[in-house]
Amino acid sequence: MIDFHTHTFFSDGVLVPSELVRRANVTGYRAIGIADHGDHSNVDFIIPRLIEAAAQLNRAQTTLVLPGIEITHTPAALIPDLIRACRHLGAVLVIVHGETIVEPVEPGTNRAAIEGGADILAHPGLITREEAQAAAEKGVYLEITARKGHSLTNGHVAAMCRATGAEPVINTDAHTPDNLISKEMATKVLMGAGFSHDETAHVFQNNESLLHSLIRRGDINGKIFSKT
Repeated sequence: MIDFHTHTFFSDGVLVPSELVRRANVTGYRAIGIADHGDHSNVDFIIPRLIEAAAQLNRAQTTLVLPGIEITHTPAALIPDLIRACRHLGAVLVIVHGETIVEPVEPGTNRAAIEGGADILAHPGLITREEAQAAAEKGVYLEITARKGHSLTNGHVAAMCRATGAEPVINTDAHTPDNLISKEMATKVLMGAGFSHDETAHVFQNNESLLHSLIRRGDINGKIFSKT
């Protein structure tokens, strides 16, 4: 299992990074992205600490840790500049909290995340065809999520990916240990969203491709993925 979207007690998760990663390792994770909720008030606090945690954990255990951020409920007009700031701080992975139907996310957030070049647009809700087309053109992945509530629009997101060529990835948006899932459960989530067997295999390949891209980015940023 490769899962890019999880949370620790640096935002609204319940575990320190070490315990989250240990539990992910036991669950069978090959790689885990830690992307705590951030805005202008705290990204400079969260990102350096997750970078340090990832660097240390990657030297001592086998589940690869990707330090990131999930830009959350930030006004749409401010998102592109904040994405750039997070990358400058060293975030290997930048996710934007999309327009889920179960939270009052500002309209225009999906578009701002795509235009700003986020890596993943999380739980994008009733994303429009035009937005999905822009994601396809910009190389922004659209999230299929195992998260309760946010997953209500997985079928719509899958349909928009199919219609436009936007690339989906599968994540948990885990906040608690029981939110971590096996690859078998992830397969069921994808099939429940309407993906065929072949399409499900393609989503897992997208997770693999994004992982390799992020490793290359992390290597540029220093020794996050070094064993020495």
